[in-house]
Amino acid sequence: MAKTAFIGLGVMGYPMAGHLSGRGGHAVTVYNRTAGKAERWAEQHGGKAAGTPREAAGGADFVFVCVGNDDDVRSVVYGEDGIFAGMQAGATLIDNTTASAELARELDGAAREKGFGFLDAPVSGGQAGAENGALTVMVGGDEATFETAKPVIAAYAKMVGRMGEAGAGQLAKMMNQICIAGLVQGLSEAIHFGKRAGMDIETVVDVISKGAAGSWQMENRHKTMDSGHYEHGFAVEWMRKDLSICLAEARRNGATLPVAALVDQFYAEVEAMGGRRWDTSSLLARLQR
Repeated sequence: MAKTAFIGLGVMGYPMAGHLSGRGGHAVTVYNRTAGKAERWAEQHGGKAAGTPREAAGGADFVFVCVGNDDDVRSVVYGEDGIFAGMQAGATLIDNTTASAELARELDGAAREKGFGFLDAPVSGGQAGAENGALTVMVGGDEATFETAKPVIAAYAKMVGRMGEAGAGQLAKMMNQICIAGLVQGLSEAIHFGKRAGMDIETVVDVISKGAAGSWQMENRHKTMDSGHYEHGFAVEWMRKDLSICLAEARRNGATLPVAALVDQFYAEVEAMGGRRWDTSSLLARLQR
């Protein structure tokens, strides 16, 4: 059993921390900006709630972070009440936030100076994956640090893989989101086309999902998309945040991402339709206006 801390109890972090305590059997202290949520988590899972990130990190072997963006990560890591101020030598910070590779490298360098380990470990699988402890975790960082942390991370994951040195986990997550953007747009166009052509969507998908067109998105989202329900996962506003990270990194490394850039514009249109909190499959709603 490891002594752990979890910072950030949103729709992903709350169940992830729960799996560290339940399935993993680890001692968990949590911190959340809304203190009441941390207290509820502690009551539900038998852990402890802390008043600051520093307090949560005190004495922990592994400190997990799952917040919104680069600035949010910095706000809980640095400063006199931040995680680094509370961590002990030899402890490891594991950032599950989807953030920039630049931030990951920054935190890795800062952690090394202080005698801490660091892993960037963004996740894929959405809210359902977090609740079911079935996330895919893409990790960047030192190999020895990864091997030590992997059994602890496994409490909330179905797949944990090291992608390379610090920042590589975030770069892998960017690749993941680039793929999803194209897949969801393609599926949206196919369903839109099929409905306009008078096809039975369920009948068609039952066949084509078994062939080269098949994907997780098709298997898990075609029914809700066909019925116009868009409350089933990762929100449009967060996908736009992720795509902005992808596009910024592409400008740095010279990659060309025409489909990702176009789909980001389509998501902006969905937001303008009032779909900021709809899930990413709502690209179909834009086509059916």
